[in-house]
Amino acid sequence: MDLQAFEPNEDIADKLAALLKEALPLVSEDPEREGLKKTPRRVGKSFQFLTKGYKEDPKAILESALFEEDYRQMVVVKDIDFYSLCEHHLLPFFGKVHIAYIPNGKITGLSKIARVVDVFARRLQVQERLTTQIKDCIQETLNPLGVMVVIEAEHLCMQMRGVQKQHAMTVTSDFTGAFNQAKTREEFMKLIIG
Repeated sequence: MDLQAFEPNEDIADKLAALLKEALPLVSEDPEREGLKKTPRRVGKSFQFLTKGYKEDPKAILESALFEEDYRQMVVVKDIDFYSLCEHHLLPFFGKVHIAYIPNGKITGLSKIARVVDVFARRLQVQERLTTQIKDCIQETLNPLGVMVVIEAEHLCMQMRGVQKQHAMTVTSDFTGAFNQAKTREEFMKLIIG
């Protein structure tokens, strides 16, 4: 599926727009004001795009480009940009995902790994779950000798409100198999930092 080809469901956009139109007066805004007249509809369409990952199958994405290959060294895809919505405040969090896996007879197209990140990121999320979902999907679909996922992210719920710490970075990691060995994890970390 082409990322640019997303088409929102018009009925859902209408329902979301109606809800937002009711909410605007609760924050002392006039939904009929010129600058806001089309905002509820825009938000309805935007929200569908930002949560489109619920309608996509990440395992099918990996399986669509699965190849037999006798390669048993680390495959690293780093600096994958992502954007997600924090499920606690519906504010964005965003950053980079770094993924490594050690094949066990099967590899997948590199772009498919980035697409898996997008599928899970385009759901209401917490960073910890996002990290684990990506790892589990790759482990279950490719059955590699090991997988490691590291996510570095900024959370607008921490920057715009609450503690208001604009430069705070959250880092999460999860791993399986060969990455249980400290030496293998260290090799991966050197590759993503270097």
